[in-house]
Amino acid sequence: MTRRKILSSLLFTGAANTVAFSARAANEPLFPGTRFHNYGRCLPDYLRGLAKQAVAKRDAELAKLVALAAIEARQKWVRETLWKLIGGRPERTPLNPRTTGSFERQKYKVDKVVYESQPGLFISANLYIPTSGSGPFPAVLFQSGHYDEGKANPNYQRCCQGLAQLGFVVLAFDPMGQGERIQYPDSSGTHTRLQDVDSEHTIPGKQMLLYGDTATRFQLWDSIRSLDYLTSLPIVNAQRVGSTGHSGGGTLTMLLSAADERLAAAAVCMGNLENVAALPFIPPGSTDDAEQDFVDSGPAGFDRWDLFYPFAPKPMLIWPSDRDFYATYSSGYIANGWQEFQKLQAVYAVLNHADRLKWAGTPLPHSLAYDSRLLVYNWLSRWLKGSTETVHAEPPVNPEAAATLHATESGSVVTSLHSATAFTLNKARQVERAPAKIDSLLRVSRSATSAKVIARRQSPSTTAEVLEVASEPSVWLPTWVLAAKDTTRDKPVLLVLDAVASERLWFDPDADLAPGSPVVCAVDIRGVGALLPEYGPGHPGYAASHRQEENYAWGSVILGKPLVGQRVTDILAVVAALRKHPVTAGRRVRVAAAGKLTVPALFAAALDQGIEALYLSGGLTSFRDVVDSELFNQSFANFVPGLLKHTDLPEVAAGLAPRRIVLAGAVNARGQTAEAAAVRQQYTAGNVSIEPEAKWTVERLVSFAGD
Repeated sequence: MTRRKILSSLLFTGAANTVAFSARAANEPLFPGTRFHNYGRCLPDYLRGLAKQAVAKRDAELAKLVALAAIEARQKWVRETLWKLIGGRPERTPLNPRTTGSFERQKYKVDKVVYESQPGLFISANLYIPTSGSGPFPAVLFQSGHYDEGKANPNYQRCCQGLAQLGFVVLAFDPMGQGERIQYPDSSGTHTRLQDVDSEHTIPGKQMLLYGDTATRFQLWDSIRSLDYLTSLPIVNAQRVGSTGHSGGGTLTMLLSAADERLAAAAVCMGNLENVAALPFIPPGSTDDAEQDFVDSGPAGFDRWDLFYPFAPKPMLIWPSDRDFYATYSSGYIANGWQEFQKLQAVYAVLNHADRLKWAGTPLPHSLAYDSRLLVYNWLSRWLKGSTETVHAEPPVNPEAAATLHATESGSVVTSLHSATAFTLNKARQVERAPAKIDSLLRVSRSATSAKVIARRQSPSTTAEVLEVASEPSVWLPTWVLAAKDTTRDKPVLLVLDAVASERLWFDPDADLAPGSPVVCAVDIRGVGALLPEYGPGHPGYAASHRQEENYAWGSVILGKPLVGQRVTDILAVVAALRKHPVTAGRRVRVAAAGKLTVPALFAAALDQGIEALYLSGGLTSFRDVVDSELFNQSFANFVPGLLKHTDLPEVAAGLAPRRIVLAGAVNARGQTAEAAAVRQQYTAGNVSIEPEAKWTVERLVSFAGD
């Protein structure tokens, strides 16, 4: 081999060939170049198709809600489906509540309390109690949004203080990863070292997903157990208990109102009111924190607004910030929410209680500001106290320093009480593996594929063909087949899966393939290279963040098709196309993959016995290592819900025996190159070779193909 790469001019003689070709008018001359598809639309359009199916299924069911029996059946279905999607209802265990301190102000006092939502998992909370009146009092469970300080957020304190002065007992608790429940503390011990507290939810949420569990279930259960504590108090009228919350706390209020029938009224302030599957669908959908993304909800015809239906016809107040559509969520946020509100309103009307559902709003930013707090006071006073008087002004409020509200000495349940965390509970799971088919786990599609040559060029020593492989509806894969002149039929075809772009190794000026080289097939698959998704519409910050692979991975599992399964589908489609192509038909197929594409390559080989050998460069050693690592640096695109209940990468590799696998420079969960001896401890099968370095060069790949 004298040169490393193939001449770039071999394929293209003009820039016009590299642009997507749109349909031509009847009188327009035939475009002389190569008709490429707009590959940046493939993954978005595929998800659009899934979303369209989900919306149609859900709308068909909502259209039936014209009578009491149909509504009651839907309410039951929503409750059952919610628990099924998020991992099942846990068993209640002793709360073991205790008061760790208290202080009194002019019209209320505050008890500092801790209790256990699961054994060893402590919740820190503040109980606001009116000092006038004898009770039992109506009560409110206050749920915090995604602020580092949790229950101590100044506006949240104002709302709790105001409600207490209006005659409510109020319980405000710290959600997972906030306030005194920070799980990844910095040097202070009381603030997160992560990017934000959203990450405190999502990092362990992704790990839980590998066992079929969810951050949704974790947080909802904390909310239910907090309600258990609140309703157990003698000073509380358990028949007059409501819930309110802002932002993420509003979304938790939605979840609680769906799952628990004890609430008598609710007020959702700026919760996540956008369905993931909505029309028009903006790929990858309205993905958010882990607890707000319902895995497999698309195929079920279930979405966020379904959370409101079991609550009907109880009093529900819903209000966003009217600017959320351009400053927080997608461009369709308000419009989609208002559409869904009208569907819900029709159900309240059928139940003869249209007055119990209200949409409000504010032009102010996404916070629990003064006008929003007045909405809470008036709504809950009306429906929990029967008050007909309007609260025109907030009672005197004065937020405390966060330390004043601490229920623990250190301001951390982990430090003071040695509390478990989402990570430690998930790591300690004992799960007995149950056999399962990989294609079913990954939701791999096996539809008929097709391929066509759309361009061909030749140099003195190399032929290059541009194929377009149709993997699934709306998905086309640009595929380069490169063959040295007079290559013999005994040479294999090397399918190369580059994690950056298919052209990266194989195109460079003044380069060529040497005689005797294998046939090389380089392809981009969904979300990679030419198939990187295009930017969506709306606010630039939202569009940019949602174009990231992690959001597409979330959108994919929500819509029932894990991104890794889509990529396996693409690989299998290319392999099938190579078996039919004149240049590659009858040749042995070997696959080389780098980085994040090693996982779909391994799964593809498990599903296609004709893949003779694998070279996996810089790939993850195991998903069990992800679960065991407090922090990890691995592509979420490779996560499969419930995978570790059935298998892991070393087991998949062993199952390929006697086919050969080379693990070159395998990495641990943090993305660090693992010691060869440590890799060998996990991969004991004789068909696996361990190499210490992740070499990703033309020379190494050609050498592998020729071994």
